[in-house]
Amino acid sequence: MPDGSRAAIVLANASAAYGGRTVLSGIDLTVRAGERVALLGRSGAGKSTLIGLIQAQAPEKVALVPQAAALVRTLSVFHNVYMGRLDRRSTLHNLRTLVRPAKADIAAIEKILGRVGLADTIWAKAGELSGGQQQRVSVARALYNGRPVLVGDEPVSALDRQQGARVLAEMAERHETLIVALHDVTLALAQTDRIVVLEAGRIVLDAPAKTLDPARLSPFYEAT
Repeated sequence: MPDGSRAAIVLANASAAYGGRTVLSGIDLTVRAGERVALLGRSGAGKSTLIGLIQAQAPEKVALVPQAAALVRTLSVFHNVYMGRLDRRSTLHNLRTLVRPAKADIAAIEKILGRVGLADTIWAKAGELSGGQQQRVSVARALYNGRPVLVGDEPVSALDRQQGARVLAEMAERHETLIVALHDVTLALAQTDRIVVLEAGRIVLDAPAKTLDPARLSPFYEAT
């Protein structure tokens, strides 16, 4: 449940521009600990840029699922997921893991992969997997990271709706606060408790999911 007394993320009058073009303007967004927030909007509305601002605002407490899976294709699934905690292990441990991973690390990562249906791919090369599998490895890496706020930029776009719902539920279960950009309005309404819609770089709607339906949101997104 959201903790109304504690803010996990706060953006006040935030803006962003690239190449002299304003992408976000006047963004006021407070996300309370425990909230599950979906970011919706047409392509180019500023969702990915807002995800970047959120991560930059509190990198020490954010685990990220980027829009591209961002995997090292020549490394195993195990090693790609292990990278989620690379900065919290000693250099010696990380170097040893490249050659001979510890049994405890293998067990922990195998368990995480099981949560996204990929336990049997642990030693496969990431580049040999399908797009949907690679996306789930990226999710597993963020789950393994374990920081309290999980931020995802279209983290289930390569999955069917049923599989996407299961993965989103795992993300919500293992992280205190969830903020995800989604293109599937049905999933957003079912799996989150708050909807934030962007249009032309501004927040144009911010409301509890239970008060909305696809018809109310249809002017703000592209049907897929």
